[in-house]
Amino acid sequence: MTKPTPAPKKSAARSKAAAPAATTILLVRHGQTPTTGKVLPGRAKGLHLADEGHRQAQIAADRIAELGRVDAVYSSPLERAKETAAPISKALGLRTKVDRGLFECDFGDWTGKELKALNKLPEWQTVQRAPSTFRFPNGESFTEMQTRMVSTLDRLRLEHPGGTIVCVSHADTIKAAVAHALGTHIDLFQRIVISPASVSALTWHAGGPIVLAVNSTGRPLTELKPA
Repeated sequence: MTKPTPAPKKSAARSKAAAPAATTILLVRHGQTPTTGKVLPGRAKGLHLADEGHRQAQIAADRIAELGRVDAVYSSPLERAKETAAPISKALGLRTKVDRGLFECDFGDWTGKELKALNKLPEWQTVQRAPSTFRFPNGESFTEMQTRMVSTLDRLRLEHPGGTIVCVSHADTIKAAVAHALGTHIDLFQRIVISPASVSALTWHAGGPIVLAVNSTGRPLTELKPA
């Protein structure tokens, strides 16, 4: 009696589901404003870019345009972020999409306060050295802000598998996202510098995020690639 021929084994490559395509997110901080480095503006409306901020935004736009294909440009709802996103969208032939997940941290009662005055508060040392333990009075905590920002980037990257998107946001939100991608605790995120109109690049693949650049302000973005 002849034995039945066994069914051919499926190759390991075919038996596994295809890995999702990697997505790159360019995190752009808004350009300089008249109060940059002087005031904690937070979510207060009516703060626009300074002339230097517009110049910085155009430089960022020119650099990002060198990449060629970009799938979408997203921005925080605040004016200074939307004004930074505008030349980027124009250079790419896209329309800026506003996403509240990219909002500045809610500084609550500290909104609009001068930094030199805040520096004298005992709570300021907590903000700098143990931010995970701090909540802004009547505002957001740093851990809530980081969770919001990372969740937003996760949502947006899944909407653009295999693509590249731009997200214009704010210094602390971008620092928190970069810290998360690096596996760095939020208590150390103040060690990361995010300059006005700088570009930080993160790529997500099946194994998690890869940090391609942090606080890039000059070198061509075409040089950014995982090693």
